[in-house]
Amino acid sequence: MTIAVARARPDTAAATSSHQTPKQNQILAALPAEEYARLLPNLELIQLPLGTVLYEPGVEMDYVYFPITGIISLLYVMQNGASAEIALTGNEGLVGVSLFMGGESTTSRAVAQNAGASYRLKADILRREFALGGPLQYLALRYTQALMTQMTQTAACNRHHTLDQQLCRWLLLSLDRLPVDELTMTQ
Repeated sequence: MTIAVARARPDTAAATSSHQTPKQNQILAALPAEEYARLLPNLELIQLPLGTVLYEPGVEMDYVYFPITGIISLLYVMQNGASAEIALTGNEGLVGVSLFMGGESTTSRAVAQNAGASYRLKADILRREFALGGPLQYLALRYTQALMTQMTQTAACNRHHTLDQQLCRWLLLSLDRLPVDELTMTQ
């Protein structure tokens, strides 16, 4: 099923071009030139097909991911295998918050909800950069605050809104994170 939403986006042509750059991620784009130049040789572009699992609960995390296209879904997985989406991340953020918050693993699963590209950075390099206390640390912490806010809003929405309202919220969150106004979904 494909859902298309008509909405004017001045940046759509640039975002859908075949040229992919780390600066398509808003955190990496906001770094000062010196920090960006220091990270650049260590950033690896990867493609994330739909359904790619980046992390599993309790498994040591080797990378932090900076999506540039597509969406990464964070899921809380129950003991019986059922899961609930707790947050979405696109080019506005990063996936792997636990790595700079003192953990080696996470309690959630990270999976590509929409296929796309991402840059990844080895965990040890992220920790080294984070320890310097510069702009990357500041941006990562600000993003973490925004992610926590999104998780809080998701919990409240899931408890107090109708299914139609929940779907609308999810569609808007998803579309805000894509470079085009088309969302491809499977049943």
